[in-house]
Amino acid sequence: QVQLVESGGGLVQPGGSLRLSCTASGSISNIYTIAWSRQVPGKQRELFATLTRLTFINYADSVKGRFTISRDDAKNTVYLQMNSLKPEDTAVYYCGDVGLGYWGKGTQVTVSS
Repeated sequence: QVQLVESGGGLVQPGGSLRLSCTASGSISNIYTIAWSRQVPGKQRELFATLTRLTFINYADSVKGRFTISRDDAKNTVYLQMNSLKPEDTAVYYCGDVGLGYWGKGTQVTVSS
């Protein structure tokens, strides 16, 4: 099983941008649907961006128009570009293989002034 490690989280002001990376220990080319989710303590995890190997993309309404998911199979990396960040985007962000139900350990994103 490919291990996934998220990075790029941190503290950003409202309206700012961050780019998260999800680096795999092996090839991601066999992952049919890769996704980003996020979770706030005490709340249900939100699956908000999915990208298939056929490049079909879906976003939750909460991030549509602000977040962009992409994958670079040559680098075995999935990215999440986040723009126009809001305080309600504060959460731990995870990338994962939807088909296997496997998720990385996450990276914290905090949006605050």
